[in-house]
Amino acid sequence: MGSIFGDLFRVATFGESHGSAIGCIIDGCPAGLALDVQDFAADMARRAPGNSPYASKRKEPDEVEILSGTFGGVTTGAPIALVIYNRDQRPEDYDNLARVFRPGHGDYTYTAKYSIRDHRGGGRASGRETAARVAAGAVAKKILTELGVTVAARALPMDYADLEECMAAGDSMGSVVEGKISGLAAGIGEPVFDKLSADLAKALMSIGGATGIEFGVGFAAANRRGSENNDGFSWKDGKIYKTSNNAGGIMAGISDGDKICFKLAFKPPSSIALPQSTANMDGDNVEISIKGRHDAVIAPRACVVAEAMAAIVLVNHIFRSLTDTMHQVKKAYKKGLPHQR
Repeated sequence: MGSIFGDLFRVATFGESHGSAIGCIIDGCPAGLALDVQDFAADMARRAPGNSPYASKRKEPDEVEILSGTFGGVTTGAPIALVIYNRDQRPEDYDNLARVFRPGHGDYTYTAKYSIRDHRGGGRASGRETAARVAAGAVAKKILTELGVTVAARALPMDYADLEECMAAGDSMGSVVEGKISGLAAGIGEPVFDKLSADLAKALMSIGGATGIEFGVGFAAANRRGSENNDGFSWKDGKIYKTSNNAGGIMAGISDGDKICFKLAFKPPSSIALPQSTANMDGDNVEISIKGRHDAVIAPRACVVAEAMAAIVLVNHIFRSLTDTMHQVKKAYKKGLPHQR
């Protein structure tokens, strides 16, 4: 169940880091959305390894193949199946780790849960899984583009001299992604348990390595007074605007029409060359040094993953909002056949 996300726009990902392929199934995409393989290229390239001195040297073309759900270049309303073949697997790099619990990884917890794990690069727990999320997110972002909504994320500036020093020492560094959502109308989100902020937090925190999230001023609000933190309202040119955006674009779990702003913190990548003390499945305390191809920092490649997960959440909530009032329900129900519209 943990590999399926969303309700009206549902995404299921599959595949392992060093298996034959990874991919996703999207259910709930409306018919009539123009979609071809070129729509995935830019985002897949942003996430792909081997494109930065601070990223894994694994070389994957990350070309998306559409297996189903389109006809004549547009979506049909049927489930969309997308596959990305792994071209540069090196499972032998992990043979010496088959019975070792790597510090900071999911090796121990996956074993505790399932009594079996895929040790080849972490299997499903690998950052490679996020390529399938980015593919699904590209579809969600196309839907949002049709509605005038954009999602953009960037890595906050870091000390690259310090990062290079970490890499030279066989170590890694933590990082932060900053995201902004623009063009979203007020009134999107659900009260109480399915708040837009809560669903965004769940989606973004599901990205491997994420350790914390905040919206607007975030934790700084804990040290403010209500008089300085409250966002006021004002009429201008017949429209209502906020006079500040400390809430980060979401009030009471529902979008307020302002930009939605978030920051997502990432831990340092756990695979490091520095010797570390750990334990194995045979009852021994051992020391390991992880070899292979690994990122030294997460945020630069995670930006597009954060965009993808945020986009999937937004599409779900926008679709849910279409039944908020009887007027909307009647408008949707009386659509008729294409020639009758």
